[in-house]
Amino acid sequence: MIYLNLLILAISLNNIQSWALEKELFQHKFALDYVQVPWHFLAMPFLYMFLIHYLNLAEKSYKILKIIIPLFLILVASQISFVLYYSDSASREYLNFIYERYTSIEEIFSLITSLGIFIYSFYILYKKEKLFPKILSFDNLRWIYTFFILTSIGYALWILALFIKVKMNFTGFLFSYYPLRVYTTVLIYWLGYQGLKQIRVLKERERIRESLLLDLNGDFSVDTINLNTEKNFSKNHVEKQKEQFIEIDKFIRSKKKYLLNKYTLQDLSKDTELSSSTLSLVINNIAKKSFTDYLNEMRIDLAKTLLLDPDYTSYTITSIGLESGFNSKSTFYTVFKKHTGHTPVQFKSLSLAVLN
Repeated sequence: MIYLNLLILAISLNNIQSWALEKELFQHKFALDYVQVPWHFLAMPFLYMFLIHYLNLAEKSYKILKIIIPLFLILVASQISFVLYYSDSASREYLNFIYERYTSIEEIFSLITSLGIFIYSFYILYKKEKLFPKILSFDNLRWIYTFFILTSIGYALWILALFIKVKMNFTGFLFSYYPLRVYTTVLIYWLGYQGLKQIRVLKERERIRESLLLDLNGDFSVDTINLNTEKNFSKNHVEKQKEQFIEIDKFIRSKKKYLLNKYTLQDLSKDTELSSSTLSLVINNIAKKSFTDYLNEMRIDLAKTLLLDPDYTSYTITSIGLESGFNSKSTFYTVFKKHTGHTPVQFKSLSLAVLN
């Protein structure tokens, strides 16, 4: 969480500094008037550090901050040295011109460096999913993928602004950075909201799973059941299907297969060594519902229990829905209302009102 906060802080400080310089709030205050701290240089390293810690890959950080922080300090020291060297011998107009040229070179270096870290961070996220199965059991990482897409747009705006700055010979270019400043301001609000929400959901899901003593990362395929269709060949067809359903139901409930949000009829077929068509027929005939509705009914029962459990009063509805086996908040709400006639929030309020 600390690196996510530092990422947001770096972007915020960069925007505040740009706004203050444009408004000439630091005019005639030598050091602040000219020395533009390259906060943007720190943004992507902090993103990288957040990512590897969030994905439980901290040991693979390669100590990037031990490289970036000294470079950052060198850039700041270089700016101060540059201004000190030219301040006594150059007019203010010339100093402004030469300083913008210098900071543009620094900005290009920062852009290339941060873009490289950004691409490598995406590579870790996209290509190395097998390295972090634990986090994937709690978070599909869709929000992080969305952030990468949004950040790509930010890079495009940054490159465009820098191009216009150079094209206009480092004068009258401030307007080119307006879209970037507005965009990154909106982006940090979005990132802060999503980050806090997702991290809270993640921690709540971990606690729910621990309290239920569940391990959904295990290999369930070894826990098979043998339903021999010829064992009771003399029995009538309906009785045989009832026996099969009892074994299937016992297996799914005992192994809590319904908590796997991607558990399919094909998965059950592998576990039970029965064909998908046979399983579908048995569940439809005996349970009088489809396989999906059959699983969802178990999920709803667990969700109702968790919603009314005092130990989970402060937990979000999303956390409870996802840990009950649903793959999204919207699906949970839709299915819950279909089965109970109420939304999860309404159900909780009505049930607690009756109990009290």
